[in-house]
Amino acid sequence: MKSATDIAAIRGSPQDVLAWAVEQFHPRLALACSFSLEDVILVHMLQAIRPDMRIFALDTGRLNEETFECAEALRRRYGVKIEWHFPDREDVERLEREQGLFSFRESLEARHACCHIRKVVPLARALTGLQAWITGMRREQSVTRTELRQVEVDVVHGGITKLNPLADWTTDEVWAYTREHKLPYNRLYDSGYASIGCAPCTRAIQAGEHPRAGRWWWENPEHKECGLHVRHTKR
Repeated sequence: MKSATDIAAIRGSPQDVLAWAVEQFHPRLALACSFSLEDVILVHMLQAIRPDMRIFALDTGRLNEETFECAEALRRRYGVKIEWHFPDREDVERLEREQGLFSFRESLEARHACCHIRKVVPLARALTGLQAWITGMRREQSVTRTELRQVEVDVVHGGITKLNPLADWTTDEVWAYTREHKLPYNRLYDSGYASIGCAPCTRAIQAGEHPRAGRWWWENPEHKECGLHVRHTKR
C-alpha cells in the first residue's frame, strides 16, 4: 500500500491516471457520475481502459429532467450500467414535513442538512467496500478546489483513494474534448448553466460570472460544496 505522500505524487494524463487506478484497484473502484461534462469525459476515457467499470450516480429526488436525459443518452451510447443510489425515504419525508420544501435557502446549516440527507448519506452507501473512487473535479471549478490533486487519500471516507484525473484541465479543454468526440452532454449547458446540481439550487449564470455562481447563489463562494467533497485529505 502506497503512503499518502506517494499517492499525492502520482501525476499524468487523465488516461494514465485512470489506467493506473484500474490496475491498482479494480474491481473495488468506481466512478461517481453526476453527468457533468467532466464525468461524461471520464466515462468515454474508461471505455478504452475498462468498459465494465462500475459507475454510480446519486438521485437526490430533485434533479433536472435534462440530467436524466443525459444519463439515458450515456447509457444507450455506451451500454453502461448506472448504479443509482437514493436518499432514505423516511429522512426525506421527515425533512420536508418538519422544515418545508425550501429549508435549504434559510441558512447554511439547513442547506447542509438537506445535502447530507440527499447526497452525503447515499454517497457513503455507494462507496461501501471500495478502495478508490473517481470524480470529475477540477481545480478551476471553485475556490474550494484550488489545492485539488489528481490522486489523494480521502480521510473522510475511511482513507480510500480518491482520483480526480481532470484536476489540471481548464474549461476550454473540457469543451474541446467533448466536441472532438461528439459526446452527449446535459443540454442545460446550452442555456447558460455552468455547474449543474439539484434543480432548486442551480441556475444559469450571466456573462463574466464565475462558473460556480449558479450553484447556491445565495451563499458565499467558500461555502459552495455539498459535503461530497470535504477537504480533509492527507498529502
